[in-house]
Amino acid sequence: MSDTSVQAPARVNIIGEHTDHTGGFVLPTTTALYTRVVAVPRTDRVIEVRSAHFDETRSFTLDDVRPGDAVSWIEYVKGVAAELQATGVSLQGANIQVDSDIPVGGGLSSSASLELGIAQAFLNIAGASIDRPQLAQLCQRAEHNYAGVQCGIMDQYTIACAGKGNAILLDCRSLDVEQIPIPPEARFILTDSSVRHRLPDGYYNNRTDECAAAVRLLANIVPGLTALRDLDAVTLDAHEKVLGDVLYRRCRHVVSENDRVHEAVTAMRNADLERLGALLNECHDSLRDDFEVSCDEIEALVELVNACPGVLGSRIVGAGFGGCVLSLTTANAAEDAARQIASNYNSVFGEDPWIHIVAASDPVMEISEA
Repeated sequence: MSDTSVQAPARVNIIGEHTDHTGGFVLPTTTALYTRVVAVPRTDRVIEVRSAHFDETRSFTLDDVRPGDAVSWIEYVKGVAAELQATGVSLQGANIQVDSDIPVGGGLSSSASLELGIAQAFLNIAGASIDRPQLAQLCQRAEHNYAGVQCGIMDQYTIACAGKGNAILLDCRSLDVEQIPIPPEARFILTDSSVRHRLPDGYYNNRTDECAAAVRLLANIVPGLTALRDLDAVTLDAHEKVLGDVLYRRCRHVVSENDRVHEAVTAMRNADLERLGALLNECHDSLRDDFEVSCDEIEALVELVNACPGVLGSRIVGAGFGGCVLSLTTANAAEDAARQIASNYNSVFGEDPWIHIVAASDPVMEISEA
């Protein structure tokens, strides 16, 4: 098989945070930030990967793929290779170059972008194919089994399946998906807090464990409940004492966030940007107060960004504990708002921020090097 070049976009979640691992609803899109993978076949069974971002080369053999003792970027590559082979895909060795302009730890799913880019490159070299929903689930398993992050399906599914110019309304239990056009009047701006999270440190898994614990407590007293998406606010409030303060607030975030996703879809269909911006603010408050995944730097940034003319609402994105803030503006106000955000950020923090205006892009795909 010949050489292959693949690009996989970043994932930007408009709303629906920490609902995917509870079987709920999300409304993500992609943006024109990419992991780029160039793979050249070898005649042996060795996979050698050069990461430009980490400035290192790592290798392993396809005949003995197993998790390492410590989590690093190569574990995502190994996990994808292992899961592809487990499905019966006959892989061959390759020299792989990986580069990316997605901020690592910024809440834009650089890890899932790497997984999908690597998976598509492996498939291209092998002359094989897997349908996109299955490929997303395969990459999710790779992250579970090799990186130790018990992520939901949103990141991988978005990067595999979202159409250009669209968000997707994804039911994370049934995997039913609907393409939702982003209103032409809307623009989303990302501003990096420069605070980096590392998901395997445990914070993310702690939240998934807390949600699972709440389900176990409620399953015997709420008929038909198998996941937090089965709860409504009235039922949740009736069992507050059973859950205790922490688990109750974790559930309250999930229940209210699922409702916000559906409201956001309606707002987007109606091009009601004022309501959509208000929903972003409500989401952020819930993530800060009920799910407790914010931090001081993020709070300062949200306050700074929301004070800029033209910004209709903002929230932390991704797993939390750092990363980027997503803000909504109108198309006419976006450039001026971005300049004002940068100016205010420099005044407060003494440096220029990384800012990106979202452009919903194609999903993972092979590209020409011409």
